[in-house]
Amino acid sequence: MKVPDPRARILIVRTSALGDVVHALPVLAALRRHLPEARLGWVVDEAFAPLLEGHALLDEVLPVPLRRWRRPGAHRARELARFLAVLRGFRAGIALDLMGSHKGALLARLSGAPRRIGARRSDRREPSSALWINLPRPVPAGHAVDRGLALLEALGLPREAADFVPAALACGRDRTVSGRPVFLHPGAAWANKRYPPALWARVAAPLAERLGEPVLVGAAPGEEALADAIVAAAPGAARRHDAPDLAALVGAVRGARLVLAGDTGAAHLARALAVPVLALHGPTDPARHGPYGEPATALFRRLPCSFCHRRMDEPKPCLLGLDPRAVARRALELLALD
Repeated sequence: MKVPDPRARILIVRTSALGDVVHALPVLAALRRHLPEARLGWVVDEAFAPLLEGHALLDEVLPVPLRRWRRPGAHRARELARFLAVLRGFRAGIALDLMGSHKGALLARLSGAPRRIGARRSDRREPSSALWINLPRPVPAGHAVDRGLALLEALGLPREAADFVPAALACGRDRTVSGRPVFLHPGAAWANKRYPPALWARVAAPLAERLGEPVLVGAAPGEEALADAIVAAAPGAARRHDAPDLAALVGAVRGARLVLAGDTGAAHLARALAVPVLALHGPTDPARHGPYGEPATALFRRLPCSFCHRRMDEPKPCLLGLDPRAVARRALELLALD
């Protein structure tokens, strides 16, 4: 397929979650590198819009309140009409569905873009959503970053190494923590992705001893008790760090010398910001969902049932079997302190 007009209007559709939005940043970078005069927009859930606002490579952020619309009493009809006016007002000539779901494909269709690019039916998370895509493409069965970049071949753009362009990300710059601490983010959307507080405390203790300062434990909204449990189990070795919004989380990650986390947005933010990271994986395959291009920075335990990618209400042996002594040892290696 021929390369689009240099001044094409291209819409990226990747609404959530945080890690998935981060994984799509190399697509934005590639588009801007090859089409410097194009107008680039991005449809994203309003909860994650702050990550993209002020991004040096992006022309327009189109927030959509998808999560808020699920709540009782939401003014869906009025807000939907307002959003659709903004979406159509972008006048996209090309829409890139990076989600592989009905949500992403339908947003691409509603944009009015005549060229709607996405994974082919057999490569989509929701195969029947291919109905809304008119330029389907095969995508590799690899990391989420590579899957997104593969779609650019539909525009005649060459496949190149992924570039997150950390300098272009404005979010959190004014909230960056000082002193370059180790930052531990214990939360995750799935309970079986959360390493237990007692085990995190056994990781924090030897790190704090070697560093001569406590590990900062992130407390995102709703995760304060989780952070407090780690601090209580590691007296003097861990200190709670409130991260009440996305900018605060990005600032904490940006200022860290090492980020410790599970398979969650904080780990992927660290990779995008070129901050060393150690990610603990349980139900998800690090080859597909770990820190991109850095397999040695993911710890996991392979079992016959490994990488089930199933959401459960508590951590299972795949995650519980990670010895905190081994986690601390690997963290010290990454810090060049072992």
